[in-house]
Amino acid sequence: MPVNIAAATSIVGKTKVFQMNTTSLDEALDNQSATELVKINSVVITNLANADADVSGTISDASGGSDVIIAHLITVPAKTNLVLISADMRIYLEENKAINLQASVANRLGYCISYEVIS
Repeated sequence: MPVNIAAATSIVGKTKVFQMNTTSLDEALDNQSATELVKINSVVITNLANADADVSGTISDASGGSDVIIAHLITVPAKTNLVLISADMRIYLEENKAINLQASVANRLGYCISYEVIS
């Protein structure tokens, strides 16, 4: 059942940081709760390396639905940041949804996700 934002009794801000150590698709953030909604405020990709790398992203459905591509092979230049998602985009993860990120080269990119858990 969808969470009614107007009737929320709790909004907890959180941050997740991670180094993408492989080129495999990484489930960066998921929502397995039927009583919570996850609002993604921002996703910042960081490239600390001396060479460019690409990032791709999807939103997936754990119930077997197709992934929706939200970013595809966007180049993150060496020693820069890329704001992949910002607060003005209003992305919500409902139950059994996840945001996934993939780097083109292992150990070059990291990410920081700022989000709120609403219940």
